Amino acid sequence: MRLAVVFYYTSHTPMLFRTLLLSLVTTSLGAAEVPTRKILFFTKSSGYEHEVISWAKGQPSFAEKELLVLGMENNWEFTFSKDGSKFSPEYLAQFDALLFYTTGDLCDLGRDKNPPMTLAGKQAIFDFVRGGKGFIGTHSTSDTFHTDNESQKGPERYVNHCEKADPFVKFLGAEFIIHGKQQVAKNTVIDPTFPGFEKVGESFSFQEEWYSLKDYNSDIHALTLIDAPAMDGTMYQRPPYPNCWARNEGKGRIFYTAMGHREDVWTNPIYRQILVGGIKFALGDAKGDTTPNLTKVAPGASVNPKYVAPKAAAAVAPTTK
Repeated sequence: MRLAVVFYYTSHTPMLFRTLLLSLVTTSLGAAEVPTRKILFFTKSSGYEHEVISWAKGQPSFAEKELLVLGMENNWEFTFSKDGSKFSPEYLAQFDALLFYTTGDLCDLGRDKNPPMTLAGKQAIFDFVRGGKGFIGTHSTSDTFHTDNESQKGPERYVNHCEKADPFVKFLGAEFIIHGKQQVAKNTVIDPTFPGFEKVGESFSFQEEWYSLKDYNSDIHALTLIDAPAMDGTMYQRPPYPNCWARNEGKGRIFYTAMGHREDVWTNPIYRQILVGGIKFALGDAKGDTTPNLTKVAPGASVNPKYVAPKAAAAVAPTTK
C-alpha cells in the first residue's frame, strides 16, 4: 500500500486552539486496504507546557511532526488540538483513540490559556474508552488532574490515596509525584510479548527525564520496571516501579508510558517501537496481555520516596553605595 499525504494547518487567534490534520490517501497495490484509524492528539497544558508539544511561532510541535511520520507508516490520521471545550460524546465519537500529552487541571484555563474542558467533557473521556475505544497517555499525562490539586502542595504529593484518588488517576493507572535531573536509567522489560516490546530486548537505557510515580492501580499490567535504587536523586530512593503499563477500562484499552520528554527520545527507535505498539494495542489492532501483575513483578511499587523540603532561598545582602 502506498500513502500520499495531504497536510492541513489552520491557525486561529493565538489564545485559541489550532488544528493540524493529516489526511492519508491510499492507493492499493493489490493488497487489502487497512482501514484508516483516527486519533486525537490532545496537548492542552493547564500546568507546565513541555517544549516538545509547544506550538512555538505558530509551527507544529516536534512531537506532532514525528506523529505525522508514524501516521504515514501505520495509516493513522491525526487531529492535533489544545482545545478542551470540544470534548463531548459527539466530538469524541469520530475518533478511534485519544493520545494525551497534557498537564494540570484540564477543566481550568491554566497557563496556556487554551479553552478548558468541562466536567462533562472529562467524563466523556471515561465513557469514550469504556465503550470500547482506546487511550494512550505519554509522559506528563500522569501530571494531569492531580488528586486534590496536589501538584501545588508539598508532603501531600507523596501520599497514596487509592480509591480516593482522582477518577482520572485511577483511569490512567498512576500519578506523577516528582522528577529529578535527567539521567540514563535502566528499564527492565517485563512482558516482551506485548505490542512494541517484541524487539526491545530484556532491558533498555537512555537519557530521559524519568518520573517518580505513585497511587498505582492494582489492576495494571506492568510492562517495564525502572531501576530506581540505582538512580541519582532522593525521589528515586524507592524499590523499582513501573513506568510503562496497560490496563482495560470497561470494553476499552489504556496504554501509558512515562517517557517522551526529550526530542531525542521521540526519535529513539526503542521509544518509537514502544509507542507504536501501545497505540496499536489501544486501537485494538494488536492484542496484548492485560492480566494484572503489579503485586507480582513490583511488590514495592506502593513504597513512595520520602518528602524532602526545598531548601530556603539564601538571603541577599543589601547593597550599599
